[in-house]
Amino acid sequence: MSDSKLLECTQQGLYCPAGDFYIDPWDRVNRAVVTHAHSDHARWGCRKYLAAKSCEPLLRVRLGSNIDLHALDYGEKLRIKDAIVSLHPAGHILGSAQVRIEVDGKVALITGDYKLQPDATCATWEAVRCNLMVTESTFGLPVFRWPRTQFVIDQIVAWWRENQCQRRTSLILAYSVGKAQRILAELLATCGSDVARDIAVHGAMLGPNRAYREAGVDLPDLPSAASLSGSYDWSRSLVIGPPSSQSTGWVKRFADPSIAMASGWMAIRGTRRRRNVDRGFVLSDHVDWPDLISAIDACSPEQVWVTHGFSEVVSRYLTERGLLARVLQTQFSGEESEPASVPEDPVAEEPL
Repeated sequence: MSDSKLLECTQQGLYCPAGDFYIDPWDRVNRAVVTHAHSDHARWGCRKYLAAKSCEPLLRVRLGSNIDLHALDYGEKLRIKDAIVSLHPAGHILGSAQVRIEVDGKVALITGDYKLQPDATCATWEAVRCNLMVTESTFGLPVFRWPRTQFVIDQIVAWWRENQCQRRTSLILAYSVGKAQRILAELLATCGSDVARDIAVHGAMLGPNRAYREAGVDLPDLPSAASLSGSYDWSRSLVIGPPSSQSTGWVKRFADPSIAMASGWMAIRGTRRRRNVDRGFVLSDHVDWPDLISAIDACSPEQVWVTHGFSEVVSRYLTERGLLARVLQTQFSGEESEPASVPEDPVAEEPL
């Protein structure tokens, strides 16, 4: 059987001819298998959707409650025409999945976005052996090596406490789906549930937070910053907002805020300055370089298609190691806090 029967790239995205469905299509299609609920992977307007059961609340928030969605448990197999499909944990955000497709004994694995670091808000990544692996490479350079999550959370807590002593609002910029909930869960685990009384969020996070709670993740029902009175004392508060909020009037409600960003891009010297933030915390929901290589080794593919990010670098490295690797052009954007390019002298920051 040729690989083109198993998986091919079309103008609408990755397509499985044997099953007549698309994986994270770039446009409206009849059948879409969705790896996770981020907007560059879950597109509105498809006729039918297939996703992991734990992804359902988020997908209905993002795409509408009335979408035609078939939800699978992780590991559950479903025959779609001549293909057997199953979904496996990707560890990226709540409900994120790797898509395993088997046709005539050959297996393709589309990882979507993924990470190997543990995360209390989603199922842990699972190695799936395959013949063909499609992997992201958002942070596919040796300079990207993530610190332990607890180390980063301890940094955030210390920064917050320092700001409280100075009576400054602590505003941390993080994606409203995935990163924000991960930070919240880690802060509660480190500081205790009482800390929630001093936390508020941007309104864009209210729906995702509800979806996480609906899926069984233990998160508090936090207020939006906009719902609090104009006389509210923000001097002890930690506020979480999306990166896009930094350039809006929403920020003006906070007196003398100390602004930080949580992103894998904070590992690159100079990014914090370009983003105009006071602090940078190295926290990503994508694999770093060591985990990217470890994941590929664990899945033992014969071929690797490398998508968004530093795909040329990763493809060349894998080819030099003896794997059949190629770059796969996609419309996926990865982690958008910084463009997918490297400064002239990429140097990992000292602990921030």
